Amino acid sequence: MRRELEGTRFADVVWSAETGSTNDDLMAAARDGAADGTVHVAGHQRAGRGRLDRRWEAPPGSSLLCSVLLRPASPAIDWHLLATAAGVAASQAVEATCGVRPSLKWPNDLVVVDAAGTRKLAGVLAESAGAGTDDPVLVIGMGCNVAWPAELPEELASIATALNHLTPDAPTVDDLLVAYLRALDGWCVRLDVAAPDERDAAAAMLADSYAERSATLGRSVRVDTGGVPVEGTAVRVERSGHLVVDTAAGPVEVAVGDVVHLRHEPEDRR
Repeated sequence: MRRELEGTRFADVVWSAETGSTNDDLMAAARDGAADGTVHVAGHQRAGRGRLDRRWEAPPGSSLLCSVLLRPASPAIDWHLLATAAGVAASQAVEATCGVRPSLKWPNDLVVVDAAGTRKLAGVLAESAGAGTDDPVLVIGMGCNVAWPAELPEELASIATALNHLTPDAPTVDDLLVAYLRALDGWCVRLDVAAPDERDAAAAMLADSYAERSATLGRSVRVDTGGVPVEGTAVRVERSGHLVVDTAAGPVEVAVGDVVHLRHEPEDRR
């Protein structure tokens, strides 16, 4: 695998059969001086997390569970672009390895949208430390369901899926990992630069790629923000990563929240 990742920043891959959280492990490694580009992959996580401190559950050996350590050159205000790039890279890697093209549900969940509804395939979680110091750290975790049991528990069947449920040509975890890291490296090369004009051009390219794969933009949505829900049509994602929803009262910019895709299409709204 090292040979397949030569020339990228992600050639240093650490494997664990089981751990608590690959994100936590890399944060600890960063404090001990681990280098930019260090990757930690686990066969099973006892304390995997998703957004908003939700648990990430996966049967042992069934999923790609990995985190990457970055020490960004770009300003902290743009680090969210690297997390967005991880979502796009994960979607690109799945498509490249097995032909399935998952969509992106804002902000960075990979989902499959079909007659059965919207089911989650993968998720991205970014965590940072040291912003504004000479020792910045960004850890981006990604978990993708690859080879799950044929029968899912009732509580998961309608909301989650795995690649082996979608295609007979599901990749191995190793093949998916290599494709993901190579795609993510390409985005990091473009985005993680100090020059604002180069970063702006890369951010525009990323925005286009994100929009092409978005399951949220153009849809009627409800965003649960912890207060009054925001309901309307998702129209764009700002450079800040915030979602703009066109509501009856006008555009509303949402920084954080849970998106629910409503069944009716935007043009059906009155």
